[in-house]
Amino acid sequence: MQLKKQKSPYTALFPVPAVLVTAASGDGKDNIVTLAWVGTVNSEPPMLSISVRQSRHTHRLLEETGEFVVNLPGTDIVREVDMCGMVSGKDEDKFSLCGFKRQPASRVRAPLIDRCPVNIECVVRNRLSLGSHDMYIGEILAVHVDEAILEGGRIDLNKMKPLAYAPGEYWSLGEKLSTMGFSVKK
Repeated sequence: MQLKKQKSPYTALFPVPAVLVTAASGDGKDNIVTLAWVGTVNSEPPMLSISVRQSRHTHRLLEETGEFVVNLPGTDIVREVDMCGMVSGKDEDKFSLCGFKRQPASRVRAPLIDRCPVNIECVVRNRLSLGSHDMYIGEILAVHVDEAILEGGRIDLNKMKPLAYAPGEYWSLGEKLSTMGFSVKK
């Protein structure tokens, strides 16, 4: 039996998606924040969660509008994804800084990011204060997918090249191993 070392509690669940979340403001100064504390939380209705530090500019915008878009980037824009997490939207227009174009959403005021192949429009249904972050539970109202990454009506991860995050590092995904249910198929 291999020995394991016990460590102090930390965020050891990884990799997780690295995403760009957009939020609108009342004065027309939309913002982008890089987040990795995100995940699916419900199927019917479809819902996801994002966790945002209270000190972040986007936190204030989420409190004001109750809407956001989760934009799934590919590995081709890893520099821009990192930049959106390193500079404040209070001081910089991250759309201009990163060369992104705003695309209108169909159901919320927050814009879609043109260079992200998947965009998920959400409305906040609940907020939970957890400590360092507030978790926003968003109901998914619309999903936009670039046709170029679709294969048979489904997102082809080889074409999309999604970006993952592990503590302090960005990663690409490896190979597909199998499909769900393979272990019980005859």
